[in-house]
Amino acid sequence: MECQRWLPLEANPDFLKQLGLLPTWQFGDVYGLDPELLSMVPRPVCAVLLLFPVTEKYESYRLEEEAKIKSQGQEVSSEVYFMKQTIGNACGTIGLIHAVANNQDRLEFEPDSALKKFLIESRSLSPEEKAIFLEKDESIRVTHESSAQEGQTEAPSIDEKVDLHFIAFVSVGGQLYELDGRKPFPIVHGKTTEDSFLEDAVEVCKKFMARDPEELRFTVVALSKA
Repeated sequence: MECQRWLPLEANPDFLKQLGLLPTWQFGDVYGLDPELLSMVPRPVCAVLLLFPVTEKYESYRLEEEAKIKSQGQEVSSEVYFMKQTIGNACGTIGLIHAVANNQDRLEFEPDSALKKFLIESRSLSPEEKAIFLEKDESIRVTHESSAQEGQTEAPSIDEKVDLHFIAFVSVGGQLYELDGRKPFPIVHGKTTEDSFLEDAVEVCKKFMARDPEELRFTVVALSKA
């Protein structure tokens, strides 16, 4: 059975608003990763999204990382909301869901929010079950398609191969987690605090860039208090 495919999604701030998230926290671009430019990002920051190219070098590293963690193990909090990606081109939406789902104690929603309803109903599901649940959620799919078509650049066709991928970084229980629906589990990147979270997440982003030094297609956005 062929998997679903959605239109690729840009980092469209209206997407979350359309799903019923109140604008008390908002995504903004991180214009550079040096301390001076990071100091311009409003604080506190509760999530970071990284858009990066999926290259042969990255895929090779991803497989090595997965094998290493399966061999050595890692401790992941049961409080982490993590879902697999089974829908083509849905990584932007899944990145946003990961960012919001792991910060529900901070964020505010409209009473009839489709996203809040999805998060409540999917909370106890496994990562694989969450993926199937998203496949069946018409309200999120329709909002995704609408946002993809409203992006600043013309949306590619559903069948066009896109080699850019969104992932999220969040803090849960004082640990920095990388959440990527293409991976079998969250990746633990060590301790973090509210004050150091942005800098800690950026240090991991820098490692992505260092693995592909000839690539320039990296974008970092932060979910900050408005």
